[in-house]
Amino acid sequence: MLRVRRLFLRVLGVVYLIAFVSLGVQVEGLVGSRGILPVAPFLEWVKGQVGARGYWLLPTLAWFDASDGFLRFLCFGGAALALLVVLELAPAPALFLCWAFYLSLVSVGQIFLGYQWDSLLLETGLLAVFLAPLGLRPRPGAPPSPIALWLLRFLLFRLMFGSGAVKLLSGDETWRQLSALRFHYETQPLPTPLAWWAHQLPPWFQAFSTVLMFAVELVAPFFVFAPRRLRLAACGAFLGLQALIAATGNYTFFNLLAVALALLLLDDAALPKPRKEPAPAAGLAWPRFVLWPVAGVLGLVSLAEIAGTFGLGLGPISSLDRALGPLRSVNSYGLFAVMTTSRPEIEVEGSDDGVTWRAYAFRWKAGDLERPPGFVAPHQPRLDWQMWFAALGNCQGNPWFVRFLERLLEGSPPVLGLLAQNPFPDHPPRFVRARCWDYRFTTRAERAATRHWWRREAKGLYCPVLSLRQGSR
Repeated sequence: MLRVRRLFLRVLGVVYLIAFVSLGVQVEGLVGSRGILPVAPFLEWVKGQVGARGYWLLPTLAWFDASDGFLRFLCFGGAALALLVVLELAPAPALFLCWAFYLSLVSVGQIFLGYQWDSLLLETGLLAVFLAPLGLRPRPGAPPSPIALWLLRFLLFRLMFGSGAVKLLSGDETWRQLSALRFHYETQPLPTPLAWWAHQLPPWFQAFSTVLMFAVELVAPFFVFAPRRLRLAACGAFLGLQALIAATGNYTFFNLLAVALALLLLDDAALPKPRKEPAPAAGLAWPRFVLWPVAGVLGLVSLAEIAGTFGLGLGPISSLDRALGPLRSVNSYGLFAVMTTSRPEIEVEGSDDGVTWRAYAFRWKAGDLERPPGFVAPHQPRLDWQMWFAALGNCQGNPWFVRFLERLLEGSPPVLGLLAQNPFPDHPPRFVRARCWDYRFTTRAERAATRHWWRREAKGLYCPVLSLRQGSR
């Protein structure tokens, strides 16, 4: 498993690098001092509510410095640490610092860093610390810890099996009737151009695809702990599923991270042989008195998480799980438990006189009917993603959205930098509002006639007219 471990750690380093850089180019607009949800007043509010407990409930280095410069340091300093992991320089301490930096960002990222792949990266990253060899330039002969390897494979099991289980446990009829994929490609947050083509496939093929997906998510996970041939088959099934997901949807670095975990089902014999393989040399490994207690705690709370998926409690173990919750490093998983069957989209508009309105253009979410869906992964445009979730609710239930509109009225440069086009380049508008539309993919005939990828129908006002001087009207 020496070469498999090296491959896994390098891929994980690449994932960390992507995650830090992707966030770094957005962090000021999202949670900076002139961003949508600034960190400093958020931490002050938490401290005012819970006092010193806030340091544990929100474990973040931003308690020492919540400035824009320090947020950038966490992002791009984390990227530098990720490069050390890729280059195999001090992998264990570099991985620990990557975890600490990313936890610091997730803890203060509020609604913008609450995605399952953020939690999955923290959990994978923490377990990888104990899989990594010790030393500044580790020798290749230090064997990986069997228990750390087992915990990472168990994480892969929980990720895949949980994703299938929540779909059935939710009671959603589209999953039970095998019709969910007839909606998924069209209604997912950020589809790719291939999603439009996948949406055109006949219903029988969508149902067949759903059966295959359930087989991968509910049956193949049990092969994670099976003999070699079944384990390799599970690896192939997981890699295939992730490739199909990545081809039709922009799910940030999630697919690459899931691939990294699946690689741990391989062994060195399954990898191509290098032209010149260095002779194994003894190296440092984690001492048992450190590894076993940590592994015992993480293993127990992992069991509590998977039990929680089925609505079961494990008494004191579940209490321990809740106590460690602020570390966000042992989690339950399961995407699209309930399939969205429509696609509401929010259009944000500004005006100088309250009569003529001009729309703000987002970089990636659906807008212009002629603009095809794009490929943006592994980068995650977090504002575009959050707009998808906001459209599923209402303005009152998304106070961050009102803050976003206020920043547009102020003409905040970091927030405007998150958008593709500012229709008011010389001065901020006096008024802003938001309208809601129902978007659908066009059919082949409609696209041939209009060249449109989308068609839309007005649903009404999402947010009333706002002005910094007059409030809403």
